[in-house]
Amino acid sequence: MSEKPVRVLVGKIGLDGHDRGAKVVAQALRDAGMEVIYTGLRQTPEQIVETALQEDVQVIGLSILSGAHMQLIPPVVEMLREQESSDIIVLIGGIIPRDDIVYLKERGVAEVFTPGISTVEIVNFIKKKLELN
Repeated sequence: MSEKPVRVLVGKIGLDGHDRGAKVVAQALRDAGMEVIYTGLRQTPEQIVETALQEDVQVIGLSILSGAHMQLIPPVVEMLREQESSDIIVLIGGIIPRDDIVYLKERGVAEVFTPGISTVEIVNFIKKKLELN
């Protein structure tokens, strides 16, 4: 009997229209055997949380390059708490200043991946966080 694959929602939150990095990460997660739901561009925090709950994901990976991470990411984590789904791991990728990373982690983001990070590191982080190694 095989284990169910890890389900990951990958999305672009806010008005950011650049999704190449998100698609690269989504493919790397698929290559690692994870099931990926890609929500596409210009998602709101509400849409991200609604889709994550409907799709029964274990991980949400959000890409943001627009600079609106301080306004858009904390509501995602808060809505997950309100829905009693704070066990869903929230990961962020993008251009995030170091001081903002501290703030986001204090609000419940599990990890922030900045440019130059290897997709292998992202896969390994998820596996370790879900205790799959």
